[in-house]
Amino acid sequence: MDHQVIILDDLSGGFIENVPKDCIYIEGSITNVALIQSIFEKYSIDYIYHLAAYAAEGLSHFIRKFNYENNLIGSINLINAAINHNVKRFIFTSSIAVYGTQELPLRESQRPQPEDPYGIAKYAVEMDLENAHKMFGLEYTIFRPHNVYGPGQNIGDKYRNVVGIFMNQLLKDEPLTIFGDGNQTRAFTYIDDVAPYIAASYAFAKAKNQLFNIGSAAENTVNDLAALVQKAMKKEGKVNHLDQREEVIHAYADHKTFKNVFHPKKTTSLAEGLAKTAAWVHDHGARVSNTFENIEIKEKLPESWR
Repeated sequence: MDHQVIILDDLSGGFIENVPKDCIYIEGSITNVALIQSIFEKYSIDYIYHLAAYAAEGLSHFIRKFNYENNLIGSINLINAAINHNVKRFIFTSSIAVYGTQELPLRESQRPQPEDPYGIAKYAVEMDLENAHKMFGLEYTIFRPHNVYGPGQNIGDKYRNVVGIFMNQLLKDEPLTIFGDGNQTRAFTYIDDVAPYIAASYAFAKAKNQLFNIGSAAENTVNDLAALVQKAMKKEGKVNHLDQREEVIHAYADHKTFKNVFHPKKTTSLAEGLAKTAAWVHDHGARVSNTFENIEIKEKLPESWR
C-alpha cells in the first residue's frame, strides 16, 4: 500500500539531506502545539510514527527541564492530537533505558526501573499510551530499541551515539574517549535491523497494543567497540579513559517477543555494520561537535561535556 509520508523534524539532531525527496517535510518541533494542530487540520493522518527525542541519556541528568519538555510533554502533544483526530495507531520508539539495572537479558515482562530522566520520560510516555488506549481506544505499538547506529546519523554529537563519536574522533585525530574502564556492555544495533520493522509495524495485527525489545542480541564491551571501530575505519587511535559517569553498566535485551511477531531476517553483525557506517563516514567527513548551551545543573557534569 502506498502512503504519503509527512515528516516533522526540527533538525536539532539531523540534517536536511537525510529527508527523502518524496516526503512532505515540515520543519518544527513537537513542543509546538499550534503547529501540530495545524498539521492535523490540513492532513488526514492515519498513523503516527513518533521517533522524536533528545536522546542524550547521560546528559539528561543535567538538562532535566529540557528533557521532560521535549521527550515527555512533546510526546503528550502528539498523543492528544492522535486521540482528537482518530489516528488508527500510534507507533512509539521508547528505549531500553526504561529498564535500568536488572537481570539480563532485559525482558518485556520486567517492570521498568529507569535510572535517569531520559528513561523516566520514555517510560512515562509508554504508560500514557496504555492509559490513552484504555480511556479513548487509541491503538499503539511500542518499540524499545538500543544503541542504534548507521549511515546518516549525526557523528558530531558528543553526548550520544558512541559509534559516531568514535568515528568522528578518529577522523579528527582525537583520542577515543571512554567513560570509566570501558567494560560496560551494550548490544550495538545496525539501523537496517530496526527501521524496516518499525515502518511495517502498522500492518501487523499482533503488534497492536504490544511492546517489543528490538535490536542486536550480541553484547560487546565499549573497549571491544573501540577496537572494532578502529579496524572498520582502518585507522588507529589513542584511547583516553575518563572518569566513570553515572550510567547503567550492563544493558542488552531479549528479543523473543519481537521475533515471534515479525520473523526478522538474519541480522547485521557488528563488524559488517561498522564497515558500512565507516564507508559512509569517510565519504561525508568529520562533523563539528557542538556544546549544549543550556545546561541546567553543573554539579557532577563530566568535564568533557562542559
